[in-house]
Amino acid sequence: MPEWFTQLSPWVQALLAGGFTWVMTLLGATLVLFKRSLPPALDDAMLGFAGGVMIAASFWSLLAPGIEIAKSSAGPPAWLVAAGGFLLGAAVLRGLDALVPHLHPALQHSEGPRSKLKQSTLLFLAMTIHNIPEGLAVGVAFGAAAGGADFALGGNYASAIALAAGIGIQNLPEGISVAMPMRRAGLSRWKCFHVGHLSAIVEPVAALLGAWLVTQVGIILPWALCFAAGAMIFVVIEELIPESQANRRIDLSTLSCIVGFTLMMILDVALG
Repeated sequence: MPEWFTQLSPWVQALLAGGFTWVMTLLGATLVLFKRSLPPALDDAMLGFAGGVMIAASFWSLLAPGIEIAKSSAGPPAWLVAAGGFLLGAAVLRGLDALVPHLHPALQHSEGPRSKLKQSTLLFLAMTIHNIPEGLAVGVAFGAAAGGADFALGGNYASAIALAAGIGIQNLPEGISVAMPMRRAGLSRWKCFHVGHLSAIVEPVAALLGAWLVTQVGIILPWALCFAAGAMIFVVIEELIPESQANRRIDLSTLSCIVGFTLMMILDVALG
């Protein structure tokens, strides 16, 4: 890893990593400028792949380090930190789901309060909710690499970079998956492009917030890691897996999910 990067503050590291994951979404959304649609089977495979990456990242880069840090601290039992943080992360995402009107791209049904917002706005809100835990996870991982404010034991930079790389890789098909349905619905290619990539602009902001929290209030570090894992798993189960199987290509989406999981596992184990 370049020495200049390790010498940056964890806030700047998290911001750069969150910026990378956003740029990957932007690159994916760029495809809508050249094509109106992709084969439905490819859409399903990409969604399944993204789900597999997020499941693996949730365990290898978030839950496992969170449990290890909790074990080394004098705080509550590790099982309580893991379960409490995980459930809280899922509960917060469920709360956002209930409070914010949004529309899932592949399922084409709206959730949250009734709204007269345009379809493009509802799609944008859905992907923004989806991207918050991803950015938060990246920020918390880099905060953990710095050790937090009160912990001698944190994560490590290789693991944090593996997480950012994995999320960036799965953001590439995500950018396509959010932009293409709007293009098929008749929206202009440039509007689809902007909605597609701007839905991920929240990731650098969430990454900065996550890094700031765990470096300023170190005691929440293991809780924050498990919280981010719970939020990401909620997104996978509530959105990615159902959308990947909406067209009943269950074997394809399942195998793609396994490939995504395996790739993320290799990244984390090899680098971490």
